[in-house]
Amino acid sequence: MASTAKSTLTHLECSRPGCGRKLDYTQPQNLCPACNAPLLARYDLTKAARTFTRDALKGRASSMWRYEEVMPAGEPVTLGEGMTPLLKAARLGEHLGVERLYIKDEGQNPTTSFKARGLSAAVTMARALGIDTIALPTAGNAGGAAAAYAAHAGVRCVIAMPSDTPAAIILECRAFGADVHLIDGLISDCGAFIAKNAATHGWYEVSTLKEPYRIEGKKTMGYELWEEFGGKLPDVIVYPTGGGVGLIGMWKAFEELESMGLIGNERPRMIAAQAEGCAPIVRAFEQHAAASVMWENAATVAAGLRVPKPLGDFLILADVYASGGEAVAVSDAELMSACIEMARLEGILGAPEGGAGLAAIQSLVERRKIAPRESVVLFNTGSGYKYLEAWQSALGA
Repeated sequence: MASTAKSTLTHLECSRPGCGRKLDYTQPQNLCPACNAPLLARYDLTKAARTFTRDALKGRASSMWRYEEVMPAGEPVTLGEGMTPLLKAARLGEHLGVERLYIKDEGQNPTTSFKARGLSAAVTMARALGIDTIALPTAGNAGGAAAAYAAHAGVRCVIAMPSDTPAAIILECRAFGADVHLIDGLISDCGAFIAKNAATHGWYEVSTLKEPYRIEGKKTMGYELWEEFGGKLPDVIVYPTGGGVGLIGMWKAFEELESMGLIGNERPRMIAAQAEGCAPIVRAFEQHAAASVMWENAATVAAGLRVPKPLGDFLILADVYASGGEAVAVSDAELMSACIEMARLEGILGAPEGGAGLAAIQSLVERRKIAPRESVVLFNTGSGYKYLEAWQSALGA
């Protein structure tokens, strides 16, 4: 396979504590064959540290691929993803009682969501490995991103999504030429459809955490925060959590930064925000459990949060616990009300998932779990323009 000159990728490693099996990254890999856990990309960070510096980054491309030493070893399939703005939300912060509130607006990525990051990395490696068809289940935005990057790479894309996925996302996937299957059910049902058919049809699964590289794209959100905070990290990160890949990825980025000697052992408190209608991580957190239990009859207007049992639940929970963080559930009414506040006070038409994060901040401030002077970063994971049905209902339009 062709590789980028500066990637220091060495191998893949099982994420399950006590397993640690290592695998060859030059072959297509999904889950660990020994314990069925997600695989993590590992790098020669001693070598990476020789060229990965804040000064070196200043002259590099303004995309997530600027972090080339710690990115997948393939010629990037890129549409310019990453380097999204970190916006100081002064009016919203004043309203909530938080002096240093920031919104990382992932809706300004290609295909208008943070999913662009992960799918750029996944499709990059799929093409480098000679894969001709990728397949995935999706609650929405991952499908649009997968279809776009597959089209850009000349790779076929098969998508299974719930039949009640926002119409704009279904249209987007079809416009990019994906083979779209609408399933009456949840993302877990879509996942079962893909898993059942992948082997028969020769599809390569790029489901959340079932391949190693979507997390590598998502981790760049952590690298960007490190740059944007001048080589430091914020006090609190609030992340809308469905599959939770971004939360896991950012924690991985912070570990890599520490290994390269670029930060110490300080970490932000990681806050996983979920919807009350689908909150397996919150329930597990409240029980101080190591993993979640399948959430029955999941239902929420925030389609990206409708994940009944994340594959990487044990990683999400471990990172939240290690950071001294929280898992918070909010109602659909609260998250859409928060979306309206974000729009009217900051001019950002956020996705419902971003509203969940904002409502979680409000809850934590009220419970004095976020102090007024702490630096708080909210991830708005996508654009509200894809969720017009939810917005119409919230505004009574």
